[in-house]
Amino acid sequence: MQERFVGRSGLSVSRVGLGTASWGRETDEHEAADILRTFLDAGGTLIDTAASYGAGASESLLGTLLADVPRHDVVLVSKAGSSVPHGRAGTSRGAMLATLDQTLGRLGTDHLDLWLVQGWDPRVPVDETLGALEHAVTTGRTRYVGVSNYTGWQTAYAVARQASRDLAAPVVATEVEYSLLARQPEREVVPAAEALGFGVLAWSALGRGVLTGKYRYGIPADSRAASDHLTGFVDPYLDEDARLVVEAVCRAAEGLQLTPLEVALAWVRDRPSVASALIGPRTAAQLKAALSAEEVTLPGEIADALDDVSAEAV
Repeated sequence: MQERFVGRSGLSVSRVGLGTASWGRETDEHEAADILRTFLDAGGTLIDTAASYGAGASESLLGTLLADVPRHDVVLVSKAGSSVPHGRAGTSRGAMLATLDQTLGRLGTDHLDLWLVQGWDPRVPVDETLGALEHAVTTGRTRYVGVSNYTGWQTAYAVARQASRDLAAPVVATEVEYSLLARQPEREVVPAAEALGFGVLAWSALGRGVLTGKYRYGIPADSRAASDHLTGFVDPYLDEDARLVVEAVCRAAEGLQLTPLEVALAWVRDRPSVASALIGPRTAAQLKAALSAEEVTLPGEIADALDDVSAEAV
């Protein structure tokens, strides 16, 4: 699998990353082991998790499976800063650093490659959150830092505050939902990334699974949309606007003799500033189908046509 640098940093990652949000819940240990083995055998490096995924279950399972994997073979990305019990601010220095230590313990490592603030918290001064990121780097607990689910102005403000304080741990990445069904990052986040030199990690690059075409004729019994836990996650992309985009992807795939998955993944993977497109397969078979997109480059006219039909999602 090809690798890319994350923005202007020296961090190199596989251009398709493995998301593990379902690990420890919908994806059990045996299936997760098959997925991880398939991903690493294909040359994948970037593995994305978070302390909030399954209240630590994802990190714990990943740590168990990585016990026999050389640390230098993987790029570990995790996140902190989501809501915590009793209304305490998740992005405060204390909460952030405590969460990081728990993350390292669950993953069985002494450092992350990239640590992200999972969301903007207006209750906490951004300087305090940035100070926690700085401390994590200077103490060796992570190599690089970034943000996740920030708007363009929030990202730019954080970078400006870092510059004003001359911090040694600059933001190098932003992780946002980005796909043919979620093009909102193109309004502010992607332009900010291009201007400020950080890389975009595109989560749910397959539109929460909808861009694979699996929901064209109904909701499969084994799909996320059929799950009580995840139906609300998928439902927003099962409307008429999304259907038109999915049909366009399927028509393009048929004309190119590809799968809709390959077309949708290649589109977002090759967008400006995208360092890695993150996918969350629940089975090794799903992952193998996605990895087949590695050799796919969309013709310019096809990419332009998909841009046009999905413009409402910008």
